[in-house]
Amino acid sequence: MASHQYHQIANLLEKMTSTDKDFRFMATNDLMTELQKDSIILDDESEKKVVRMVLKLLEDKNGEVQNLAVKCLGPLVNKVKEIQVETIVDSLCANMMSNTEQLRDISSIGLKTVIAELPQSSNSLAPNVCQRITGKLSTAIEKEDVSVKLESLDILADLLSRFGEFLVPFHSTILKALMPQLASSRQAVRKRTIVALSFLLIQANSNAYNGVIDHLLDGLENPPNPAAIRTYIQCLASICRQAGHRLCNHIDRSMLLLSQYSQRDDDELREFCLQACEAFVMRCPDAINPHIPMILELCLNYITYDPNYNYETDDGDTGNAMDTEDDEYVDSEEYSDDDDMSWKVRRAAAKCLEVLISTRQELVEDFYRSLSPALIARFKEREENVKSDIFHAYVALLKNTRLTDDVANDHDSMDQVSGPTSLLIEQLPLIVKAIQPLMREKSMKTRQDCFLLLRELLNSLPGALGPYLDSIVPGISYSLNDKSSTSNMKIESLGFLYSLLQGHPPHVFHPHIPLLVPLVVTSVFDPFYKIATEALLVLQQLVKVIRPLEPNAAKSDFDAPSFVGQVYSCTLQKLKVTDVDQEVKERAIACMGQIIANMGDMLQNELAVCLPIFMERLKNEVTRLSSVKALTLIAASSLRIDLTPILHDVLPALGTFLRKNHRALKLHSLDLINKIVINYSSNFEANLLQTAIVEIPPLISDSDLHVAQYSLTLLSTVARRQPQALVGIHEQFLRSVLILVRSPLLQGSALNCTLELFQALVQTQLSGLDYHSLVSKLMAPVLGGNGDVKSRATAGAPSEVVQLHKQAYHSSAKCIAALTQQCPQVATPLATKLITDLQKRNDTEIIFCLLTIGEIGRHFDLSSIQVLPQTIIECFGATSEDVKAAASHALGAVSVGSLQTYLPLILHEIEVQPKRQYLLLHSLKEVISSLSVSPSGLAQLLPSVPSIWDQLFKHCECSEEGSRNVVAECLGKLVLVNPDELLPQLQQALRSESATMRTVVVSSVKFTISDQPQPIDVLLKQNIGEFLFALRDPEPQVRRVALVAFNSAVHNKPSLVRDLLPTLLPWLYSETKVKSELIREVEMGPFKHTVDDGLDIRKAAFECMYTLLEQGLDRVDVMQFLDHVQAGLCDHYDIKMLTYLMTARLAILCPDKVLLRLDQFIQQLRDTCTHKVKANSVKQEYEKQDELKRSALRAVSALSQIPKANKNQQLVDFLKSIKETPELNKIFEYIQKDSITGSSDIIVMDQS
Repeated sequence: MASHQYHQIANLLEKMTSTDKDFRFMATNDLMTELQKDSIILDDESEKKVVRMVLKLLEDKNGEVQNLAVKCLGPLVNKVKEIQVETIVDSLCANMMSNTEQLRDISSIGLKTVIAELPQSSNSLAPNVCQRITGKLSTAIEKEDVSVKLESLDILADLLSRFGEFLVPFHSTILKALMPQLASSRQAVRKRTIVALSFLLIQANSNAYNGVIDHLLDGLENPPNPAAIRTYIQCLASICRQAGHRLCNHIDRSMLLLSQYSQRDDDELREFCLQACEAFVMRCPDAINPHIPMILELCLNYITYDPNYNYETDDGDTGNAMDTEDDEYVDSEEYSDDDDMSWKVRRAAAKCLEVLISTRQELVEDFYRSLSPALIARFKEREENVKSDIFHAYVALLKNTRLTDDVANDHDSMDQVSGPTSLLIEQLPLIVKAIQPLMREKSMKTRQDCFLLLRELLNSLPGALGPYLDSIVPGISYSLNDKSSTSNMKIESLGFLYSLLQGHPPHVFHPHIPLLVPLVVTSVFDPFYKIATEALLVLQQLVKVIRPLEPNAAKSDFDAPSFVGQVYSCTLQKLKVTDVDQEVKERAIACMGQIIANMGDMLQNELAVCLPIFMERLKNEVTRLSSVKALTLIAASSLRIDLTPILHDVLPALGTFLRKNHRALKLHSLDLINKIVINYSSNFEANLLQTAIVEIPPLISDSDLHVAQYSLTLLSTVARRQPQALVGIHEQFLRSVLILVRSPLLQGSALNCTLELFQALVQTQLSGLDYHSLVSKLMAPVLGGNGDVKSRATAGAPSEVVQLHKQAYHSSAKCIAALTQQCPQVATPLATKLITDLQKRNDTEIIFCLLTIGEIGRHFDLSSIQVLPQTIIECFGATSEDVKAAASHALGAVSVGSLQTYLPLILHEIEVQPKRQYLLLHSLKEVISSLSVSPSGLAQLLPSVPSIWDQLFKHCECSEEGSRNVVAECLGKLVLVNPDELLPQLQQALRSESATMRTVVVSSVKFTISDQPQPIDVLLKQNIGEFLFALRDPEPQVRRVALVAFNSAVHNKPSLVRDLLPTLLPWLYSETKVKSELIREVEMGPFKHTVDDGLDIRKAAFECMYTLLEQGLDRVDVMQFLDHVQAGLCDHYDIKMLTYLMTARLAILCPDKVLLRLDQFIQQLRDTCTHKVKANSVKQEYEKQDELKRSALRAVSALSQIPKANKNQQLVDFLKSIKETPELNKIFEYIQKDSITGSSDIIVMDQS
């Protein structure tokens, strides 16, 4: 293989010496192909020959050959040894000094290629190359030849950006060469010097950094010439963008100079001053704080700076101003637009304002007062690009005004955000008035910006544009009718119209329907498929507006029938066409589905034409899912559209879809069959329905509980509406249902659907679905033939008893109780049967019987069974923990059905049985949890609350932590029953001297907070601070439970703690620090083991911070938050895992702020990924390190998605080193692939 390669390369080298340029070109091309192969191996002699030849070809007379030779350098650098790379670099550096311009150019391109391809992971190659190049570049920079100087500065900037750390020893040499260039007479030289200098200062030591900054600031204080002022300010801004965090100490001095120079009558200088301010605001957020008012004033001053244009002429008739604009400029002879640089000043001011708004969320209300009116007034800006930047600044302001869902839905907290929102509402007429003429401008960009702003306005103030439709609709009409409008313009207009229709009540559009319908219909027939697709989406929404079916839709006199024909015929034409884009087909089907669902009663004669087309689309693999969704809309319609013509074909087709390996299709097909059975069961025979439901048994499986849930719901509907369809097939699906009941995964809504199915089945009174048969089938896997209500043979169950997961006993017990609810007369006999001879059964049988008795007792009064309580309590003494837990659950559950009998017994037993206290408390918790969820349960529980409360308080300080936790939960849930009386008592207990008592009381508050509105909420909001101030408690255990309660409040009901965050956050952050007083050493034989008692508190603190990310970040100082996240990156394994998750989340929530700290994040993530486990470590250590690496790389993947993150050199270098490390690269690729498929899975779930 190797000899073949050598021969082939020797052959290519020979051809490269040919006099024929085509031979040389082809040979060079083939060489590049060979070099790009991973398998190529060159010996020393071949390397020398190839390098020599490629360098020779750089001087080739043919330009195309030269270009190919340069391209060869990239792969060549990675294939040859270090000495050959040095040869390449030396030769290219020498050629750069050549007198031949073409050779100089090609050599500089070659050097850039080599620098870009140099591997960063190699030990000595990159540093050696840097050392060789640096000196020569520094010399070249100092030469007089400008072209050499420019190329050298370019290459040096590349070198510094990629290998900055290797060049640190040469900084003094480089600086010596660069600093004089800032005074060059050539602007291009000065600009490239600034770029190189900015990259250099990222890695420079403090002395060098401060030296350069001082040089610049001294130069600004005593400028040698006007050009130097501009250069130094540009340089400051550029340095700030690259290494801004180090500029903080110089901000005050810099801002003083900028404020002076910004007043000079020099447009270019003003622009640079504003750009520097923008960089300072972005990169030095804390240091710039005192100067924000000055920057704001400067921007507001210069955003209106337009000395050469009189806007007052526009105010009379804004609508015509833009049309006559060109003529006005032509009339002016002494002035030309080419001389006007003021637009750059206004643009810089607008961009600075955008950054200011984006990064200063706490000033939003002030911005609405001072800044918003000024921006609205500047919407009339004449320069298109500046106007766009002004719009984007206002959009940034609107984004910061968005209401969080929690605040929007919580009336108590509305006052906290009403400031910005109410100011925006006040300014809404001004915004619409300013935008109205701009929506009819010739400029596409301006119109698109108008729609962008209006759409953001809808996000900030949903439904607020209704009163202004008279001003907005003509603008939409203009863009859709304008023949010069681009495709993007039309798509943007339609997209906004869709958002508008979606976000407002239908009646506000009724006056505009005569204008909107023809507009949208015309767009539907647009030849460009993307416009047609968007138009059909809008048309579908328009149908809901023309004829709303919602029960709460306002009554109106609107004449809907006059538009039905136009909308229907337009959609029908699109529906009939088959040779169109897939998206158009799908949208046409969906639109027609909406039309029939909302207007079908007005289209009776058309249904015979339209419905068969749906049937055709249903048979087509490409359009079947869209057709199922559309038919679901029709079948669910309150108009009860006559589907008889197609029902006999639809149901069998849906049955075949249930066999397909297409999850979304199965879900929508099940939903459609369900809707058909609910609304049309009288229109078809049972045997037709059987063709579909016969396919259901394989779908009832715990491998996909969502599909199983839909299947169970459908069977329940069939059992209630058309039970005859189950005859002959119930055995098949019942077998699947019984297997599902035994699944450890069955819980929640899927379990509720199973219970409903059993109740529906027993009501059918079909053979084999009677009460005794179903109960026998449920009992057989546990009790075999012994437990039965009928014989084992009748049950049709296998004779052996199956070993089940404990969740299966709970599920089976609930199913038996659900069946018993339909046959109340057998409740007491069945419970008696199960309790008899309980002690003679084995543990699994006892568990099952206890759980079943409990579930039956939850719905029926079993107090007539005398032996019941004592038998259950005797099970508390069993050896099996599972039996004890089942007995505890059963006692609580039967107490729910007979509170007067069993509650006093539980309270008495808690008092006299200290050893069984934990189990009895669990029983009490079951009683409180079950009864506190319904009004009738609360009425039963209320009289007993004082006695329960007293009993619980007696056990707040019991020795067992488990019992204390249950007491805390019971106290919390009991407070919800009678908050006005019990919450003050809880507050009183908070003052106890006992740390244990305080722990239980604070812990109980967590259970008073739920994500649903509760009567206690108002009271809790007033008093929760007192409980959370336990974060200052001297006892670590109390602080830990206070953090858990804080976390619960932030997660479930942020409005409770929103106002307290300024007080609570410093205490929260203090708990994230490692505290030496909580670290102790434990001797274990000859070894000493370090125990950190503060670890649990820190974990609770970081968990709380993670929750804050989701809910309360708008009230948090993000930069301070980031400090503590970064500290956590160096903490214990558990905390590192949490902070990696937080890093990934922060990258999405506040990318701009994270970008400022990217270097620090990358350094800590790099340390984790490159950490090596000691050779003699145990297996768990390796597994932990692997998990850390995976989590760290997930964080890296999220950071790499931040816009502009690819300009951060540390991140770029780290990503490259990941790709060059096979172990890390494999994990990283998997993570990236997983994130893509994860997001697509989410989309599928949304569809279903």
